Amino acid sequence: MKAAVLEATYTPLRLTDLPEPVAGPGEAIVQLKAAALNHRDVWVQKGLYPGMKLPVTPGSDGAGIVHAVGEGVDHTWLGREVILNPSLGWGNNPAHYNPKTFRILGMPEDGTFAEFVRIDAAHLHNKPAHLSWTEAAALPLAGLTAYRALFSRGKLREGDKVLISGVGGGVALFALQFALAHGCDVYVTSGSDEKISRAVALGAKDGISYRLPQWQKELGTKAGLFNVIIDSAAGPGFSKLVDVAGFGGRIVMYGGTLGNLTDIVPAKVFFKQLDIMGTTMGTPEEFHAMLRLVEEKQIRPVIDSVYSLEEIEPALRKMEESRQFGKIVLETGL
Repeated sequence: MKAAVLEATYTPLRLTDLPEPVAGPGEAIVQLKAAALNHRDVWVQKGLYPGMKLPVTPGSDGAGIVHAVGEGVDHTWLGREVILNPSLGWGNNPAHYNPKTFRILGMPEDGTFAEFVRIDAAHLHNKPAHLSWTEAAALPLAGLTAYRALFSRGKLREGDKVLISGVGGGVALFALQFALAHGCDVYVTSGSDEKISRAVALGAKDGISYRLPQWQKELGTKAGLFNVIIDSAAGPGFSKLVDVAGFGGRIVMYGGTLGNLTDIVPAKVFFKQLDIMGTTMGTPEEFHAMLRLVEEKQIRPVIDSVYSLEEIEPALRKMEESRQFGKIVLETGL
């Protein structure tokens, strides 16, 4: 089979011929039709994940057809169209993953930038019928992360006012779509006026550029204060999110691209009774719930661009530069 392999950190992925994987007990082999990129894949390429194991085929998102199953797996899975839950080994506590068992598909295990992938059959899910292969492949990691951030951690309620920072990436756009589907008013920030306009076209009430020195004051005047804020950047600008959070507000962060939190005024946190929390991926139950929401509301992922497996390097560089609006997808076997 063809697979994009990372042999050493800070080197290009190399398209390689590898033996097809074989299903062990409890496992399945999926013939992939499409895979999708996440920022995690760029970080893996740079060796920025703990427990790096090389060589490896990255890729956490995928959709395809069940090609083979191992001992103990229901044979009715064979030939079914599936998407994969990449959140592996979560454990029994819904509050957090088990640090001894948790990992994400695509390192240390070989992932989806290949024609076939091996995965525990418990992580197979029927592909939502209304989604194309590229749309289905775009959903798992970012959709799960957005769902847990909004509903499990952010306690989103119908009618809440929601702010999503840095709109354009997969998680932020799923958060926008999920919150809109739940009957919320959603505002966004971005450094790109074009991305703000595209978010408004998807249903956001409005947006503002975080490049403005006092953007939080302008947004507060325009929109008021927010019940739920979803953030991927952290860094010095996080204190402005505290400013626009309403009393009893929930701020949920799933990334920290701009570095450590600074300049937060504690009094603003405790007088407003704010909850500031982190989140990563999600439980099997949250993955099921996310799929139900997508199917019930007929939500379609926003696709930025589609590349062939041979074009993995330019796809990764586009991801690294955050030039996308929506998910970057690879065709692995159409």
